[in-house]
Amino acid sequence: MYKLLLADDEADVREGILQEIEWEAEGFQVVDVAENGREALEMAERWMPDVLVTDIRMPFMDGLKLSEQIRGLMPGTKIIILTGFDEFEYARQAIHLKVEEFVLKPFSAEELVQALRRVKSRLEAEMSERENVDALREHYNKSLPLLREVFLGTLVTRKLSEREIEEKIEHYDLALRGACCTVSVLLLDGSESGTGSSGNIKAPGDNEPAAVRPAGLSLYESRDFELRRFAVRNIAEEIVGRRLAGYVFQHNERVVVLTAAPAAAVSTGEHAAAAEPIATADREHNQTPQLLEEIRQNVERYLKLTVTIGTSSAAFPLTGLKAAYDDAIAALDYRMLLGSNRVISIEDVETRHAAHVRFDELHEQSLLRCLKVGTVSEMSMIVDQLFSPFLNSGSPVSFLDAQVFLLQLSTTMLKAAQDTDNGPGGFGGTSGTPSPNILKELIQFGSMHEAKNWVVSTCEAMMGRIAAGRQTAYHSLVEEARSYTKANYADSEINIAKICAVLHISAGYFSSIFKRETKMTYMGYLLHVRMEAAKDLLLTTDLKTFEIAEKVGYADPNYFSFSFKKHVGQSPKDYRNGAGRDAVQ
Repeated sequence: MYKLLLADDEADVREGILQEIEWEAEGFQVVDVAENGREALEMAERWMPDVLVTDIRMPFMDGLKLSEQIRGLMPGTKIIILTGFDEFEYARQAIHLKVEEFVLKPFSAEELVQALRRVKSRLEAEMSERENVDALREHYNKSLPLLREVFLGTLVTRKLSEREIEEKIEHYDLALRGACCTVSVLLLDGSESGTGSSGNIKAPGDNEPAAVRPAGLSLYESRDFELRRFAVRNIAEEIVGRRLAGYVFQHNERVVVLTAAPAAAVSTGEHAAAAEPIATADREHNQTPQLLEEIRQNVERYLKLTVTIGTSSAAFPLTGLKAAYDDAIAALDYRMLLGSNRVISIEDVETRHAAHVRFDELHEQSLLRCLKVGTVSEMSMIVDQLFSPFLNSGSPVSFLDAQVFLLQLSTTMLKAAQDTDNGPGGFGGTSGTPSPNILKELIQFGSMHEAKNWVVSTCEAMMGRIAAGRQTAYHSLVEEARSYTKANYADSEINIAKICAVLHISAGYFSSIFKRETKMTYMGYLLHVRMEAAKDLLLTTDLKTFEIAEKVGYADPNYFSFSFKKHVGQSPKDYRNGAGRDAVQ
Protein backbone atom coordinates (compact mmCIF):
# COMPACT_ATOMS: atom_id res chain seq x y z
CA MET A 1 0.00 0.00 0.00
CA TYR A 2 1.49 3.32 -1.10
CA LYS A 3 1.01 6.45 1.03
CA LEU A 4 -0.73 9.32 -0.79
CA LEU A 5 -1.18 12.96 0.25
CA LEU A 6 -3.94 15.04 -1.37
CA ALA A 7 -3.74 18.85 -1.52
CA ASP A 8 -6.57 20.99 -2.96
CA ASP A 9 -8.15 24.17 -1.65
CA GLU A 10 -11.63 23.32 -3.02
CA ALA A 11 -13.62 21.22 -0.54
CA ASP A 12 -15.94 19.75 -3.18
CA VAL A 13 -12.96 18.62 -5.27
CA ARG A 14 -11.32 17.00 -2.25
CA GLU A 15 -14.49 15.20 -1.23
CA GLY A 16 -15.20 14.07 -4.76
CA ILE A 17 -11.72 12.62 -5.19
CA LEU A 18 -11.88 10.84 -1.82
CA GLN A 19 -15.32 9.32 -2.37
CA GLU A 20 -15.23 8.36 -6.06
CA ILE A 21 -12.00 6.35 -6.02
CA GLU A 22 -11.58 2.96 -4.33
CA TRP A 23 -8.20 3.79 -2.92
CA GLU A 24 -7.34 0.48 -1.26
CA ALA A 25 -8.31 -1.46 -4.37
CA GLU A 26 -5.91 0.72 -6.37
CA GLY A 27 -3.12 0.12 -3.85
CA PHE A 28 -3.08 3.54 -2.15
CA GLN A 29 -3.75 4.84 1.35
CA VAL A 30 -4.72 8.52 1.65
CA VAL A 31 -2.75 9.44 4.77
CA ASP A 32 -3.86 13.09 4.95
CA VAL A 33 -5.68 15.89 3.12
CA ALA A 34 -4.44 19.51 2.97
CA GLU A 35 -6.32 22.69 2.15
CA ASN A 36 -3.30 24.68 1.01
CA GLY A 37 0.30 24.24 -0.06
CA ARG A 38 1.93 25.21 3.20
CA GLU A 39 -0.22 22.80 5.18
CA ALA A 40 0.56 20.10 2.62
CA LEU A 41 4.30 20.66 3.08
CA GLU A 42 3.97 20.25 6.86
CA MET A 43 1.96 17.05 6.36
CA ALA A 44 4.48 15.71 3.84
CA GLU A 45 7.34 16.17 6.32
CA ARG A 46 5.33 14.13 8.81
CA TRP A 47 4.06 11.34 6.53
CA MET A 48 6.83 11.03 3.89
CA PRO A 49 4.24 10.10 1.19
CA ASP A 50 5.02 7.98 -1.83
CA VAL A 51 2.66 10.09 -3.97
CA LEU A 52 1.54 13.73 -3.81
CA VAL A 53 -1.62 14.78 -5.69
CA THR A 54 -1.82 18.58 -5.68
CA ASP A 55 -3.82 21.34 -7.27
CA ILE A 56 -1.71 23.96 -9.02
CA ARG A 57 -3.57 27.01 -7.64
CA MET A 58 -3.75 27.12 -3.83
CA PRO A 59 -3.40 29.81 -1.16
CA PHE A 60 -0.23 30.40 0.89
CA MET A 61 1.87 28.15 -1.40
CA ASP A 62 0.89 27.02 -4.92
CA GLY A 63 1.30 23.52 -6.28
CA LEU A 64 4.49 24.29 -8.19
CA LYS A 65 6.25 25.77 -5.17
CA LEU A 66 5.03 22.84 -3.10
CA SER A 67 6.35 20.40 -5.71
CA GLU A 68 9.71 22.16 -5.70
CA GLN A 69 9.93 21.89 -1.91
CA ILE A 70 8.86 18.23 -1.93
CA ARG A 71 11.34 17.38 -4.67
CA GLY A 72 14.16 18.85 -2.57
CA LEU A 73 13.13 17.11 0.67
CA MET A 74 11.83 13.80 -0.72
CA PRO A 75 13.33 13.08 -4.16
CA GLY A 76 11.56 9.72 -4.42
CA THR A 77 8.01 11.06 -3.99
CA LYS A 78 5.92 10.92 -7.17
CA ILE A 79 3.94 14.07 -7.99
CA ILE A 80 0.62 14.40 -9.84
CA ILE A 81 -0.50 17.97 -10.58
CA LEU A 82 -4.16 18.89 -11.10
CA THR A 83 -4.37 21.88 -13.42
CA GLY A 84 -6.96 23.86 -15.35
CA PHE A 85 -6.72 24.38 -19.13
CA ASP A 86 -5.68 28.03 -18.73
CA GLU A 87 -2.95 26.95 -16.29
CA PHE A 88 -1.58 24.06 -18.35
CA GLU A 89 1.17 25.96 -20.15
CA TYR A 90 2.19 27.49 -16.83
CA ALA A 91 2.36 24.01 -15.33
CA ARG A 92 4.42 22.69 -18.23
CA GLN A 93 7.14 25.14 -17.26
CA ALA A 94 7.72 22.92 -14.22
CA ILE A 95 9.16 20.06 -16.27
CA HIS A 96 12.47 20.50 -14.43
CA LEU A 97 10.63 19.40 -11.26
CA LYS A 98 10.17 15.95 -12.86
CA VAL A 99 6.42 15.92 -12.20
CA GLU A 100 5.14 12.44 -13.08
CA GLU A 101 1.61 13.31 -14.30
CA PHE A 102 -0.57 16.30 -15.23
CA VAL A 103 -4.35 15.80 -14.95
CA LEU A 104 -6.38 18.46 -16.76
CA LYS A 105 -9.44 19.92 -15.02
CA PRO A 106 -12.29 19.16 -15.17
CA PHE A 107 -11.42 15.48 -14.92
CA SER A 108 -13.28 12.28 -14.18
CA ALA A 109 -12.39 9.81 -11.45
CA GLU A 110 -11.28 7.37 -14.15
CA GLU A 111 -8.80 9.87 -15.60
CA LEU A 112 -7.19 10.36 -12.19
CA VAL A 113 -7.21 6.60 -11.57
CA GLN A 114 -5.35 6.05 -14.86
CA ALA A 115 -2.70 8.57 -13.80
CA LEU A 116 -2.43 6.87 -10.39
CA ARG A 117 -1.98 3.47 -12.03
CA ARG A 118 0.84 4.78 -14.20
CA VAL A 119 2.55 6.24 -11.14
CA LYS A 120 2.00 2.97 -9.25
CA SER A 121 3.63 1.04 -12.10
CA ARG A 122 6.71 3.26 -11.84
CA LEU A 123 6.87 2.79 -8.07
CA GLU A 124 6.60 -0.98 -8.47
CA ALA A 125 9.24 -0.98 -11.21
CA GLU A 126 11.65 0.92 -8.96
CA MET A 127 10.98 -1.45 -6.08
CA SER A 128 11.30 -4.50 -8.33
CA GLU A 129 14.62 -3.24 -9.61
CA ARG A 130 15.93 -2.86 -6.07
CA GLU A 131 14.53 -6.22 -4.95
CA ASN A 132 15.82 -8.17 -7.91
CA VAL A 133 18.08 -10.69 -6.24
CA ASP A 134 20.09 -11.46 -9.35
CA ALA A 135 20.69 -7.77 -9.99
CA LEU A 136 21.76 -7.26 -6.39
CA ARG A 137 24.17 -10.18 -6.55
CA GLU A 138 25.64 -8.93 -9.81
CA HIS A 139 26.01 -5.44 -8.39
CA TYR A 140 27.61 -6.86 -5.26
CA ASN A 141 30.09 -8.95 -7.28
CA LYS A 142 31.02 -5.94 -9.40
CA SER A 143 31.41 -3.56 -6.46
CA LEU A 144 34.69 -2.42 -5.02
CA PRO A 145 37.58 -4.81 -5.66
CA LEU A 146 38.24 -7.29 -2.87
CA LEU A 147 41.60 -5.78 -1.90
CA ARG A 148 40.04 -2.32 -1.51
CA GLU A 149 37.25 -3.78 0.59
CA VAL A 150 39.69 -5.61 2.85
CA PHE A 151 41.82 -2.49 3.26
CA LEU A 152 38.86 -0.30 4.23
CA GLY A 153 37.86 -2.90 6.81
CA THR A 154 41.40 -2.95 8.15
CA LEU A 155 41.50 0.85 8.26
CA VAL A 156 38.62 0.99 10.76
CA THR A 157 39.67 -1.96 12.94
CA ARG A 158 43.47 -1.86 13.15
CA LYS A 159 46.09 0.70 13.98
CA LEU A 160 48.09 1.36 10.82
CA SER A 161 51.01 3.73 10.43
CA GLU A 162 50.49 6.93 8.47
CA ARG A 163 53.06 5.76 5.93
CA GLU A 164 51.25 2.45 5.38
CA ILE A 165 47.92 4.23 5.00
CA GLU A 166 49.34 6.69 2.48
CA GLU A 167 50.81 3.86 0.39
CA LYS A 168 47.58 1.88 0.39
CA ILE A 169 45.24 4.72 -0.51
CA GLU A 170 47.49 5.64 -3.41
CA HIS A 171 47.74 2.01 -4.55
CA TYR A 172 43.96 1.48 -4.39
CA ASP A 173 43.18 4.93 -5.83
CA LEU A 174 41.11 6.03 -2.84
CA ALA A 175 40.28 9.74 -2.54
CA LEU A 176 41.19 9.91 1.14
CA ARG A 177 44.49 11.80 1.16
CA GLY A 178 44.26 14.76 3.54
CA ALA A 179 40.59 14.01 4.19
CA CYS A 180 38.58 14.50 7.36
CA CYS A 181 36.48 11.32 7.69
CA THR A 182 33.40 10.17 9.56
CA VAL A 183 32.60 6.49 10.13
CA SER A 184 28.96 5.35 10.20
CA VAL A 185 27.63 1.83 10.81
CA LEU A 186 24.25 0.71 9.43
CA LEU A 187 22.36 -1.83 11.54
CA LEU A 188 19.34 -3.57 10.01
CA ASP A 189 16.79 -3.32 12.81
CA GLY A 190 16.10 -6.71 14.36
CA SER A 191 19.26 -8.23 12.88
CA GLU A 192 21.08 -8.60 16.20
CA SER A 193 19.50 -10.38 19.14
CA GLY A 194 20.14 -9.92 22.81
CA THR A 195 20.72 -6.54 24.36
CA GLY A 196 22.74 -4.84 21.70
CA SER A 197 25.58 -5.11 19.26
CA SER A 198 27.91 -5.99 22.09
CA GLY A 199 25.49 -7.63 24.57
CA ASN A 200 25.57 -10.94 26.43
CA ILE A 201 24.62 -13.03 23.42
CA LYS A 202 27.56 -13.13 21.07
CA ALA A 203 27.03 -11.08 17.96
CA PRO A 204 29.43 -10.97 15.00
CA GLY A 205 32.35 -8.78 16.00
CA ASP A 206 35.89 -7.99 15.09
CA ASN A 207 37.16 -11.23 16.64
CA GLU A 208 34.43 -13.46 15.18
CA PRO A 209 34.52 -15.41 11.89
CA ALA A 210 32.86 -13.55 9.01
CA ALA A 211 30.61 -16.55 8.41
CA VAL A 212 28.91 -16.24 11.81
CA ARG A 213 25.26 -15.41 11.31
CA PRO A 214 23.02 -13.51 13.77
CA ALA A 215 22.02 -15.65 16.75
CA GLY A 216 18.70 -17.41 16.44
CA LEU A 217 18.48 -17.40 12.63
CA SER A 218 18.04 -20.57 10.60
CA LEU A 219 20.14 -21.13 7.50
CA TYR A 220 17.23 -20.02 5.30
CA GLU A 221 16.61 -16.92 7.42
CA SER A 222 20.32 -16.18 7.40
CA ARG A 223 20.39 -16.16 3.60
CA ASP A 224 17.36 -13.88 3.55
CA PHE A 225 19.12 -11.58 6.04
CA GLU A 226 22.22 -11.45 3.84
CA LEU A 227 20.15 -10.43 0.82
CA ARG A 228 18.50 -7.69 2.85
CA ARG A 229 21.85 -6.45 4.01
CA PHE A 230 23.11 -6.42 0.40
CA ALA A 231 20.02 -4.41 -0.55
CA VAL A 232 20.74 -1.89 2.19
CA ARG A 233 24.32 -1.65 1.02
CA ASN A 234 23.14 -1.15 -2.56
CA ILE A 235 21.05 1.85 -1.55
CA ALA A 236 23.90 3.32 0.52
CA GLU A 237 26.36 2.89 -2.37
CA GLU A 238 24.01 4.59 -4.80
CA ILE A 239 23.51 7.64 -2.57
CA VAL A 240 27.14 7.97 -1.47
CA GLY A 241 28.33 7.45 -5.04
CA ARG A 242 25.96 10.05 -6.42
CA ARG A 243 27.23 12.61 -3.91
CA LEU A 244 30.89 11.54 -4.37
CA ALA A 245 31.01 11.62 -0.59
CA GLY A 246 33.11 8.58 0.29
CA TYR A 247 32.93 4.77 0.33
CA VAL A 248 30.59 1.99 1.41
CA PHE A 249 31.89 -1.42 2.41
CA GLN A 250 31.03 -4.44 4.51
CA HIS A 251 32.92 -5.45 7.60
CA ASN A 252 32.04 -8.40 9.85
CA GLU A 253 28.31 -8.54 9.01
CA ARG A 254 27.98 -4.75 9.12
CA VAL A 255 27.52 -2.14 6.38
CA VAL A 256 29.94 0.72 6.98
CA VAL A 257 29.82 4.17 5.37
CA LEU A 258 33.06 6.17 5.31
CA THR A 259 32.32 9.78 4.40
CA ALA A 260 35.23 12.02 3.51
CA ALA A 261 35.60 15.78 3.17
CA PRO A 262 38.68 18.02 2.81
CA ALA A 263 40.07 18.86 6.23
CA ALA A 264 40.19 22.51 7.27
CA ALA A 265 43.63 24.12 7.36
CA VAL A 266 45.19 26.21 10.10
CA SER A 267 48.48 28.09 10.09
CA THR A 268 50.47 28.16 13.31
CA GLY A 269 51.93 31.58 12.63
CA GLU A 270 52.49 34.37 10.17
CA HIS A 271 55.68 32.76 8.87
CA ALA A 272 54.53 29.15 9.00
CA ALA A 273 55.94 27.18 6.11
CA ALA A 274 52.71 25.29 5.51
CA ALA A 275 49.23 25.15 6.95
CA GLU A 276 48.42 22.16 9.12
CA PRO A 277 45.15 20.42 8.26
CA ILE A 278 42.70 19.83 11.10
CA ALA A 279 39.32 18.20 11.42
CA THR A 280 36.49 20.69 11.20
CA ALA A 281 33.67 20.58 13.77
CA ASP A 282 31.34 22.95 11.89
CA ARG A 283 28.15 20.94 11.60
CA GLU A 284 26.48 23.44 9.28
CA HIS A 285 28.91 22.45 6.54
CA ASN A 286 28.93 18.72 7.35
CA GLN A 287 26.72 16.88 4.88
CA THR A 288 27.08 13.48 6.55
CA PRO A 289 23.84 13.76 8.67
CA GLN A 290 21.77 14.62 5.57
CA LEU A 291 23.38 11.82 3.58
CA LEU A 292 22.71 9.25 6.32
CA GLU A 293 19.13 10.44 6.70
CA GLU A 294 18.59 10.00 2.96
CA ILE A 295 19.92 6.44 3.20
CA ARG A 296 17.59 5.69 6.12
CA GLN A 297 14.56 7.11 4.31
CA ASN A 298 15.30 5.20 1.10
CA VAL A 299 15.73 1.89 2.93
CA GLU A 300 12.35 2.39 4.57
CA ARG A 301 10.68 3.55 1.35
CA TYR A 302 11.98 0.94 -1.08
CA LEU A 303 12.78 -2.10 1.08
CA LYS A 304 10.03 -1.64 3.69
CA LEU A 305 12.75 -2.23 6.29
CA THR A 306 14.30 0.04 8.89
CA VAL A 307 17.91 0.69 9.81
CA THR A 308 19.54 2.43 12.75
CA ILE A 309 22.74 4.27 11.92
CA GLY A 310 25.48 5.01 14.45
CA THR A 311 27.94 7.70 13.40
CA SER A 312 31.21 9.00 14.82
CA SER A 313 32.64 12.47 15.10
CA ALA A 314 35.05 13.68 12.43
CA ALA A 315 38.46 11.97 12.47
CA PHE A 316 41.78 13.35 11.24
CA PRO A 317 44.29 11.99 10.43
CA LEU A 318 43.23 8.60 9.05
CA THR A 319 45.01 6.80 11.89
CA GLY A 320 42.04 7.85 14.04
CA LEU A 321 39.49 5.84 12.03
CA LYS A 322 39.71 2.83 14.35
CA ALA A 323 38.56 4.95 17.29
CA ALA A 324 35.89 6.53 15.07
CA TYR A 325 34.57 3.08 14.14
CA ASP A 326 34.38 2.13 17.83
CA ASP A 327 32.43 5.33 18.49
CA ALA A 328 29.95 4.53 15.70
CA ILE A 329 29.35 1.09 17.24
CA ALA A 330 28.94 2.68 20.67
CA ALA A 331 26.39 5.15 19.26
CA LEU A 332 24.26 2.21 18.04
CA ASP A 333 23.87 0.98 21.61
CA TYR A 334 21.82 4.10 22.39
CA ARG A 335 19.00 2.83 20.18
CA MET A 336 17.77 1.14 23.37
CA LEU A 337 17.11 4.61 24.80
CA LEU A 338 16.27 6.66 21.72
CA GLY A 339 14.56 4.00 19.62
CA SER A 340 15.53 2.43 16.32
CA ASN A 341 15.06 3.66 12.72
CA ARG A 342 17.10 6.82 13.22
CA VAL A 343 20.59 8.30 12.89
CA ILE A 344 22.45 8.46 16.23
CA SER A 345 25.60 10.55 16.47
CA ILE A 346 28.07 9.81 19.26
CA GLU A 347 28.49 13.57 19.69
CA ASP A 348 24.81 13.85 20.62
CA VAL A 349 24.70 11.10 23.21
CA GLU A 350 28.08 11.25 24.90
CA THR A 351 30.50 13.94 25.98
CA ARG A 352 33.67 12.77 24.28
CA HIS A 353 37.10 13.30 25.76
CA ALA A 354 40.42 12.99 24.02
CA ALA A 355 43.08 10.37 24.70
CA HIS A 356 40.81 7.64 26.09
CA VAL A 357 42.31 4.20 26.63
CA ARG A 358 40.30 1.89 24.34
CA PHE A 359 39.84 -1.86 24.48
CA ASP A 360 38.54 -3.98 21.63
CA GLU A 361 37.66 -7.07 23.68
CA LEU A 362 33.99 -7.95 23.29
CA HIS A 363 33.22 -8.47 26.99
CA GLU A 364 34.83 -5.20 28.04
CA GLN A 365 32.80 -3.33 25.42
CA SER A 366 29.69 -5.13 26.70
CA LEU A 367 30.32 -3.78 30.20
CA LEU A 368 30.95 -0.26 28.91
CA ARG A 369 27.69 -0.29 26.95
CA CYS A 370 25.77 -1.78 29.86
CA LEU A 371 26.97 0.84 32.34
CA LYS A 372 25.61 3.54 30.04
CA VAL A 373 22.31 2.08 28.80
CA GLY A 374 21.84 -1.43 30.22
CA THR A 375 19.99 -2.97 33.16
CA VAL A 376 21.29 -4.02 36.57
CA SER A 377 20.55 -7.70 35.91
CA GLU A 378 22.39 -7.53 32.59
CA MET A 379 25.35 -5.85 34.27
CA SER A 380 25.48 -8.58 36.92
CA MET A 381 25.53 -11.28 34.23
CA ILE A 382 28.34 -9.51 32.34
CA VAL A 383 30.43 -9.18 35.49
CA ASP A 384 29.86 -12.88 36.19
CA GLN A 385 31.18 -13.67 32.71
CA LEU A 386 34.18 -11.37 33.16
CA PHE A 387 35.19 -12.97 36.47
CA SER A 388 34.34 -16.51 35.38
CA PRO A 389 37.88 -17.45 34.20
CA PHE A 390 39.25 -16.49 37.62
CA LEU A 391 36.55 -18.13 39.73
CA ASN A 392 35.47 -21.21 37.76
CA SER A 393 38.59 -22.17 35.83
CA GLY A 394 40.17 -25.53 36.55
CA SER A 395 43.58 -24.12 35.72
CA PRO A 396 45.35 -21.73 38.09
CA VAL A 397 45.50 -18.07 37.01
CA SER A 398 48.62 -16.06 37.75
CA PHE A 399 48.58 -13.02 40.01
CA LEU A 400 49.93 -10.95 37.10
CA ASP A 401 46.98 -12.05 34.92
CA ALA A 402 44.58 -10.99 37.69
CA GLN A 403 46.29 -7.60 38.02
CA VAL A 404 46.11 -6.97 34.28
CA PHE A 405 42.44 -7.98 34.28
CA LEU A 406 41.61 -5.67 37.19
CA LEU A 407 43.51 -2.82 35.53
CA GLN A 408 41.44 -3.24 32.33
CA LEU A 409 38.21 -3.50 34.32
CA SER A 410 38.91 -0.43 36.46
CA THR A 411 39.89 1.62 33.39
CA THR A 412 36.65 0.64 31.65
CA MET A 413 34.59 1.69 34.66
CA LEU A 414 36.35 5.05 34.88
CA LYS A 415 35.93 5.53 31.13
CA ALA A 416 32.17 4.97 31.42
CA ALA A 417 32.02 7.68 34.09
CA GLN A 418 34.14 10.03 31.98
CA ASP A 419 32.16 9.43 28.76
CA THR A 420 28.91 10.35 30.47
CA ASP A 421 30.37 13.53 31.98
CA ASN A 422 30.55 12.03 35.49
CA GLY A 423 34.33 12.14 35.68
CA PRO A 424 36.33 10.79 38.62
CA GLY A 425 36.50 14.24 40.16
CA GLY A 426 32.82 13.95 41.04
CA PHE A 427 33.05 10.52 42.68
CA GLY A 428 34.18 9.31 46.05
CA GLY A 429 35.33 5.79 46.72
CA THR A 430 33.20 5.36 49.87
CA SER A 431 29.80 5.86 48.21
CA GLY A 432 29.93 2.86 45.90
CA THR A 433 31.20 4.88 42.92
CA PRO A 434 34.69 4.70 41.39
CA SER A 435 37.50 6.93 42.52
CA PRO A 436 40.83 7.51 40.71
CA ASN A 437 42.31 4.94 43.13
CA ILE A 438 39.90 2.23 42.05
CA LEU A 439 42.68 -0.19 41.07
CA LYS A 440 44.30 0.17 44.50
CA GLU A 441 40.96 -0.61 46.11
CA LEU A 442 40.40 -3.66 43.90
CA ILE A 443 43.77 -5.32 44.55
CA GLN A 444 43.38 -4.91 48.31
CA PHE A 445 40.51 -7.40 48.45
CA GLY A 446 41.29 -10.81 49.87
CA SER A 447 39.81 -12.75 46.97
CA MET A 448 38.43 -12.33 43.47
CA HIS A 449 34.98 -13.14 44.92
CA GLU A 450 35.21 -10.02 47.10
CA ALA A 451 36.48 -7.96 44.18
CA LYS A 452 33.58 -9.15 42.01
CA ASN A 453 30.96 -8.27 44.63
CA TRP A 454 32.48 -4.79 45.00
CA VAL A 455 32.46 -4.29 41.22
CA VAL A 456 28.76 -5.26 41.03
CA SER A 457 27.74 -2.85 43.82
CA THR A 458 29.90 -0.05 42.41
CA CYS A 459 28.61 -0.52 38.86
CA GLU A 460 25.03 -0.49 40.11
CA ALA A 461 25.64 2.86 41.83
CA MET A 462 27.35 4.19 38.70
CA MET A 463 24.39 3.21 36.52
CA GLY A 464 22.04 5.08 38.83
CA ARG A 465 24.16 8.22 38.65
CA ILE A 466 24.56 7.98 34.88
CA ALA A 467 20.82 7.50 34.33
CA ALA A 468 20.01 10.43 36.63
CA GLY A 469 22.56 12.63 34.89
CA ARG A 470 21.17 11.71 31.47
CA GLN A 471 17.62 12.56 32.54
CA THR A 472 18.83 15.89 33.91
CA ALA A 473 20.58 16.61 30.61
CA TYR A 474 17.40 15.77 28.66
CA HIS A 475 15.34 18.06 30.88
CA SER A 476 17.89 20.87 30.61
CA LEU A 477 17.97 20.57 26.82
CA VAL A 478 14.18 20.74 26.53
CA GLU A 479 13.96 23.67 28.95
CA GLU A 480 16.57 25.55 26.93
CA ALA A 481 14.55 24.90 23.77
CA ARG A 482 11.36 26.09 25.47
CA SER A 483 13.01 29.24 26.78
CA TYR A 484 14.46 30.07 23.37
CA THR A 485 11.08 29.47 21.72
CA LYS A 486 9.19 31.66 24.17
CA ALA A 487 11.74 34.44 23.62
CA ASN A 488 11.83 34.13 19.81
CA TYR A 489 8.44 32.84 18.64
CA ALA A 490 7.90 36.17 16.84
CA ASP A 491 10.66 35.16 14.42
CA SER A 492 8.84 33.81 11.35
CA GLU A 493 11.95 31.86 10.33
CA ILE A 494 12.21 29.79 13.51
CA ASN A 495 12.12 26.03 12.87
CA ILE A 496 13.73 22.81 14.06
CA ALA A 497 16.89 23.38 12.02
CA LYS A 498 17.38 26.85 13.51
CA ILE A 499 16.87 25.83 17.12
CA CYS A 500 19.15 22.80 16.68
CA ALA A 501 21.86 25.13 15.36
CA VAL A 502 21.44 27.20 18.53
CA LEU A 503 21.59 24.12 20.75
CA HIS A 504 24.40 22.51 18.69
CA ILE A 505 22.64 19.14 18.33
CA SER A 506 21.21 17.16 15.44
CA ALA A 507 17.55 17.47 14.46
CA GLY A 508 16.79 13.75 14.87
CA TYR A 509 18.20 13.61 18.40
CA PHE A 510 16.45 16.83 19.43
CA SER A 511 13.08 15.72 18.06
CA SER A 512 13.30 12.42 19.91
CA ILE A 513 14.20 13.99 23.24
CA PHE A 514 11.70 16.85 22.95
CA LYS A 515 8.81 14.51 22.17
CA ARG A 516 9.80 12.15 24.99
CA GLU A 517 9.91 14.98 27.54
CA THR A 518 6.85 16.99 26.39
CA LYS A 519 4.66 14.36 24.67
CA MET A 520 4.40 16.65 21.63
CA THR A 521 6.49 17.58 18.59
CA TYR A 522 8.55 20.76 18.61
CA MET A 523 6.50 22.30 15.78
CA GLY A 524 3.36 21.47 17.73
CA TYR A 525 4.83 23.23 20.77
CA LEU A 526 5.81 26.27 18.68
CA LEU A 527 2.26 26.45 17.29
CA HIS A 528 0.85 26.24 20.83
CA VAL A 529 3.10 29.07 22.07
CA ARG A 530 2.16 31.27 19.11
CA MET A 531 -1.57 30.61 19.48
CA GLU A 532 -1.52 31.33 23.23
CA ALA A 533 0.31 34.59 22.56
CA ALA A 534 -2.19 35.46 19.82
CA LYS A 535 -5.16 34.78 22.10
CA ASP A 536 -3.67 37.00 24.79
CA LEU A 537 -3.10 39.84 22.30
CA LEU A 538 -6.64 39.51 20.96
CA LEU A 539 -8.07 39.88 24.48
CA THR A 540 -5.76 42.56 25.87
CA THR A 541 -5.00 44.86 22.90
CA ASP A 542 -6.74 46.60 20.03
CA LEU A 543 -4.15 45.47 17.50
CA LYS A 544 -5.34 44.51 14.04
CA THR A 545 -5.25 40.85 13.05
CA PHE A 546 -2.35 41.41 10.64
CA GLU A 547 -0.40 43.17 13.42
CA ILE A 548 -0.96 40.28 15.80
CA ALA A 549 0.07 37.83 13.08
CA GLU A 550 3.40 39.60 12.71
CA LYS A 551 3.95 39.70 16.47
CA VAL A 552 3.50 35.95 16.83
CA GLY A 553 5.73 34.95 13.90
CA TYR A 554 3.47 34.79 10.85
CA ALA A 555 4.65 36.67 7.78
CA ASP A 556 1.35 35.90 6.04
CA PRO A 557 -1.70 37.20 8.00
CA ASN A 558 -4.07 35.01 5.96
CA TYR A 559 -2.16 31.89 6.96
CA PHE A 560 -2.22 33.08 10.57
CA SER A 561 -6.03 33.33 10.41
CA PHE A 562 -6.21 29.87 8.83
CA SER A 563 -3.95 28.33 11.50
CA PHE A 564 -5.74 30.14 14.35
CA LYS A 565 -9.15 28.90 13.27
CA LYS A 566 -7.89 25.35 12.86
CA HIS A 567 -6.17 25.38 16.26
CA VAL A 568 -8.71 27.35 18.33
CA GLY A 569 -11.93 26.54 16.47
CA GLN A 570 -12.78 30.21 15.82
CA SER A 571 -11.47 32.96 13.61
CA PRO A 572 -9.42 35.66 15.39
CA LYS A 573 -12.32 38.11 15.00
CA ASP A 574 -14.92 35.70 16.41
CA TYR A 575 -12.62 34.77 19.29
CA ARG A 576 -12.13 38.44 20.24
CA ASN A 577 -15.84 39.29 19.96
CA GLY A 578 -16.98 36.12 21.71
CA ALA A 579 -14.57 36.61 24.58
CA GLY A 580 -15.69 40.21 24.90
CA ARG A 581 -19.35 39.22 25.24
CA ASP A 582 -18.43 36.58 27.83
CA ALA A 583 -16.58 39.21 29.86
CA VAL A 584 -19.63 41.53 29.83
CA GLN A 585 -21.94 38.75 30.98
